[in-house]
Amino acid sequence: MASRSRASRYARRRKVRMAKVVNDLSDAQWAALVSAWGGCAYCGVTVSRLQKDCLLPISRGGRYTIMNVVPACGPCNASKCNDEVTAWMRRKKHDERAFLVRQVEIARAIAAP
Repeated sequence: MASRSRASRYARRRKVRMAKVVNDLSDAQWAALVSAWGGCAYCGVTVSRLQKDCLLPISRGGRYTIMNVVPACGPCNASKCNDEVTAWMRRKKHDERAFLVRQVEIARAIAAP
C-alpha cells in the first residue's frame, strides 16, 4: 500500500509541474523527430515504439519542446531516468559531442518554417 501512495504522490507532483510550464511539442514535430533520428537517439536501436525523453528532465525543470525532446528506446530512457543527458552520456561512455551536435541540427531543421 505504501508504494501506491508514493506513486500517487509522485504523479500528483508531476501533474502540478507539467501544468506550470508550456509544453509545445506537437504530434507532427514528434513524428519528424522520430523520422530524423531513425531510431533511439542514444543507442540507435530501431524499435516500433520509441518514448519521448527530455534532455533536461521534467523533474529538473525541463519540458516537452522540440529542443528538449529526443526519441529513446525503453532501456535507454529507463537508464537515463532523471539524469541530465551529458552526465548520463559520460557515465555510459557515449559520444556526447556528436550526439549534442546532431540533436541541435535535427531540432533546428524541424523547427525551421
